[in-house]
Amino acid sequence: MQYYLIIALQGFCVYHCYSNRNSYYWIMAIIFIPVIGSILYLFMNVFRKRDIEKVQESLATAINPSKKIKDLEKKFKFSSTFENQVALADAYLDEKMYAEAITNYEASLKDVFSNDFYVISKLVEAHYFSSDFENAISYAKKIDQNSSFRKSDASFLYGMALEKGGNIVKSEEILRTFDAPYSNFMERLELARFLIRNNKLEEGRTVYQEIVSESENMSKQSYRLNRDLIKKSKEELSLLA
Repeated sequence: MQYYLIIALQGFCVYHCYSNRNSYYWIMAIIFIPVIGSILYLFMNVFRKRDIEKVQESLATAINPSKKIKDLEKKFKFSSTFENQVALADAYLDEKMYAEAITNYEASLKDVFSNDFYVISKLVEAHYFSSDFENAISYAKKIDQNSSFRKSDASFLYGMALEKGGNIVKSEEILRTFDAPYSNFMERLELARFLIRNNKLEEGRTVYQEIVSESENMSKQSYRLNRDLIKKSKEELSLLA
């Protein structure tokens, strides 16, 4: 089996070298030093430098999360563009530094970007997760007529924030827009919980049951991606028995 894999690798590298008119010496290396020659060819000629840099950047971020923020802070300090400030705000949001994210998102809303949909939707998110539901609702209302808003994360968080603010009817209306078969499992789990909290036991049970039933017919990949949400749905449904 290993022999055939090496042959296949050599064949790919030789074909790629020939079709891209790379140096003839690469073909010699691939043929006479099969494994090493092929691997070297892949890294030098197939894998793009940008792809390798992205992998290195991802590893560096995983090892030292603060590095990405520091790099973006330096980048924004050097060039205070809209794109750099929003990228910095995104990094703060990813690290749950909500105050810093909000400060930078709000500062970026000026001139031609004063009504930027992406930034405002991120402000809904940042305010919601910092438990400032009033501002989350306020920002959501600025973009709720945008065609991209209806099934966005910001719309879902708007619905959740409305419940916190006591507007149960409007909250349910928005959360139900995410109730679609074989999708939005996280949002539908929250819808089921919302219905239970608001004394709609049978309707909440129905949403749980739909999620569980769908899990029995979905692909292995889809099940694997939603496994934890399905497990929680089953557990919470059993508590209603």
